[in-house]
Amino acid sequence: MNRDATGLAGARIKTYETLGSTNAEALALARAGERGPLWITAQTQSAGRGRRGRQWVSPPGNLYATLLLGAPSAPAQAPQLSFVAALALHDAVADVAPVLAPRLAVKWPNDLLLGSEKLGGILIEGENEAGFVVAIGIGVNCASHPPGTPFPATDLTAAGAQATPEEIFAALAATMQRRLDQWRRGEGFAAVRADWLARAVGLGQLIQVRLPEREFSGRFAGLDDAGRLLVSDNGKTTAVTAGEVFGLEAR
Repeated sequence: MNRDATGLAGARIKTYETLGSTNAEALALARAGERGPLWITAQTQSAGRGRRGRQWVSPPGNLYATLLLGAPSAPAQAPQLSFVAALALHDAVADVAPVLAPRLAVKWPNDLLLGSEKLGGILIEGENEAGFVVAIGIGVNCASHPPGTPFPATDLTAAGAQATPEEIFAALAATMQRRLDQWRRGEGFAAVRADWLARAVGLGQLIQVRLPEREFSGRFAGLDDAGRLLVSDNGKTTAVTAGEVFGLEAR
């Protein structure tokens, strides 16, 4: 069962009680000709997923939403949407739960932290099967969080903030539009990058980077023009396109 509505700035909304995955639904609709902008939300997911195909536990009470965009930029610039979405999510949670704002931070490449724990995550997926489209999947732990995760997690309720998925989504729909306007299909990435770095956890700190084939440590030196993580060690700077970062804590 789903409900259609019109969101802010003309983006439509499809609301479901249960889906396998909001991202999977968005991409399936795109293959059938949908070009968005379209938000898809679900109260629960039976096959939610995170980066690298990991399962995203999806009980009721949390936010599961995807924004489908048709050709939001050239394909080469589309990965920048991870930073756009992270800023929009940071803005939305800070708006709805201002008491938590000082403890919020973004973590490369696509997480929202509260202190040293993960509060939300982002999954960007694109395809060209029927024209270039991008699905921006966002999950926020509002009422619960999974225990025993490799990177510790938390939720808004546990942190003392009573915010429903509907409240977070209403704020997110507005902040996402503002951040997309700032980004301007990639032309405004310098401003996006500066804003992201201003909210980033661990800048200048020693971090541990885990890649599929190895691990290494160094100081978080920033982002390059493509959004790659820059890690400096003994005068050498390494640009990381994809990986996991540990040893960070928002202060």
